Amino acid sequence: MSEKPVDERGRLTLAKDLRDRYGDRYRIVGLRHGIKLIPLADDPLDALRDEFADVAKSADELRGEARSAALDE
Repeated sequence: MSEKPVDERGRLTLAKDLRDRYGDRYRIVGLRHGIKLIPLADDPLDALRDEFADVAKSADELRGEARSAALDE
């Protein structure tokens, strides 16, 4: 962890190793006691495919299960 001041224009510079690891685009989320930077994927669809690559069920099966669970509640 490191400390970085903002410059006179309010900009914050991220270290190269962080940019290499997480990318150059971030969503900035204001929290109660600070902020959070969430890296944004260059291609959001590819990121979703990667995230759900191990899901064995189809979208229709998942949708049906979610519908059934909602009706049960």
